[in-house]
Amino acid sequence: MSAPAPIQVLLVEDEEFDVERVRKTVRLVNTRIHIADVVSNGKAALEFIGQRNDRYDVVILDFQISGGLRGEELIQKMKELDPLLQIIVITKMTMNMTDLAFATSLLRAGAFWYCTKYPGNIEDYIYQPTDFILSVYNAYEKRRLEKQHQKSDRRLMKSIESMLEAKKIQGTSAPILQLREAIERYAKSDANVLITGASGTGKELVAWNIHLKSRRKFESFVPINCGGIPPELIESELFGYEKGAFTGANTSKPGLFEVANNGTVFLDEVSELPHPAQVKLLRVIQEGEIEKIGRRGALSVNVRIIAATNKELSREVSEHRFREDLFYRLNVIPLDLVPLKERGTDILELFTYFLGYFSADMNMPTPEVDEKAKEILLNYRWPGNVRELRNVAQRLVLNTSGRITAKDMTHPMILRTSPLTDEVMSVQEVGGGQILPLKEIERLFRTNYFKYVRSISSSDSNAAERLGLAPSNFYRMCKELGIK
Repeated sequence: MSAPAPIQVLLVEDEEFDVERVRKTVRLVNTRIHIADVVSNGKAALEFIGQRNDRYDVVILDFQISGGLRGEELIQKMKELDPLLQIIVITKMTMNMTDLAFATSLLRAGAFWYCTKYPGNIEDYIYQPTDFILSVYNAYEKRRLEKQHQKSDRRLMKSIESMLEAKKIQGTSAPILQLREAIERYAKSDANVLITGASGTGKELVAWNIHLKSRRKFESFVPINCGGIPPELIESELFGYEKGAFTGANTSKPGLFEVANNGTVFLDEVSELPHPAQVKLLRVIQEGEIEKIGRRGALSVNVRIIAATNKELSREVSEHRFREDLFYRLNVIPLDLVPLKERGTDILELFTYFLGYFSADMNMPTPEVDEKAKEILLNYRWPGNVRELRNVAQRLVLNTSGRITAKDMTHPMILRTSPLTDEVMSVQEVGGGQILPLKEIERLFRTNYFKYVRSISSSDSNAAERLGLAPSNFYRMCKELGIK
């Protein structure tokens, strides 16, 4: 096993007599401590540190060095050049060893340790050798640990950056630009966030971005689907239980809030929480404590809560399905996500991204997209939002080769859901089940059918062609039906 590299020391001392005393003091361990360079003033010390990047582990500094730059000011400038540099101060000053003000000023400036030089009639050592050498060892160890911690932080930051890239919110529309600004702003806070929006709009993705940009980014992000946990199990899942709390509890179980301590909890479908769990969640928010089943005392936790729902929580409150006090505790920062159909050309940007992602995943060339196919994408209503668009892109990569046409796009396997599902009415629904005059029924049917054909066509001309009409007649009939 090879011997460790010697500790590299820069000695800043303007008296040759004291330089020799420092050398004699560390000579006892010359294989471990090496005086790499000696300078006689503060300016030269800064030049050496600046020019010899990461060369020195420890600086031994005479507090009353000659020249205008010395003391706390010199220590601060050294730390600015190399924050991890450890500085040991030696001084001839006669002082009361209990004078904490002097010691505090040195440590605040960035010094690691200090000692008073032996009197000049002690020629062998600058200070008691064992203590002095130990201080150099300890200073070096502190630098080594700080460098190791810095490397770990860099690796973690790279991991965070990779995750942010993988979870990047795609799009350049005005709503998405505003959303990104809001995420940057709210990530700096620990306030609770309530994200609302239809299913498939990316609520969990937004929650991830808030977490990864916050000061909690190195801690856990724990997503919880409140609607996916049976009501009888939700309290034990969220808050945990102690061994012997009930029959079958053979071991203790940490709840998800305990697992997320110091991090972020994402409560998806929060409106589905049963009332008893809502009461306990309110206590977590108000007191920062959880009540584990079978535990006598409360357990402190520090979490940020990001909740999400596709329901209108204020209506849930008015209909007594959700606690009003909990609603206000969660709704500190409201974020409303717009549906995909309102994001304009983001649809094409997202579609291109998903095509590239799935093509790369299957080791296939990314298919090109015809202009008419793009028009269909832009005109479709996307009831399933981004999630549906992602699925469509995946199906197209699997079912086409080289080029995506309008015919591919309108295949029932690709766009299965009618763009006008909420507008096309069954016979029983027309007129609320009443029998209407035939002309009125015909008008309603033609209106809905024209809208449907337009939504799956690449253009009005294409829609007219599908209906077997001349474009001028198609335009006239749309106008008569009040379709813009």
